[in-house]
Amino acid sequence: MEEYLGTSVSVFVGLTVVIIGFAAYMTGQALANTWRPAWQVSVYGALLGVADRFLTFALFEGELLSLTGFLIDTAALMAISHFAYQLSKARKMVNQYPWLYEPTGLFGWRKKG
Repeated sequence: MEEYLGTSVSVFVGLTVVIIGFAAYMTGQALANTWRPAWQVSVYGALLGVADRFLTFALFEGELLSLTGFLIDTAALMAISHFAYQLSKARKMVNQYPWLYEPTGLFGWRKKG
């Protein structure tokens, strides 16, 4: 698994999922709260993937140019960002327009009536 990640699993979990994952969650939440389009979540997720790959290299002597490591890190960060984006957008729609919409599950809303 380490040859695919370009670093150890503990660094992936600690740095990518926990620390940079928190930044990805906050990014998705901020984009939803400011009514940005969903495609911007992917752009910012890719930028977070680049930052994560650099920090892995600089702090933990991981491979800087590991393509599979970058793709795995970026996919995880994009998934976290999109999760936060859809969760925040659904909450915002229901809370901001309570006379129009009602929640349907964790990520959705529908018109009342």
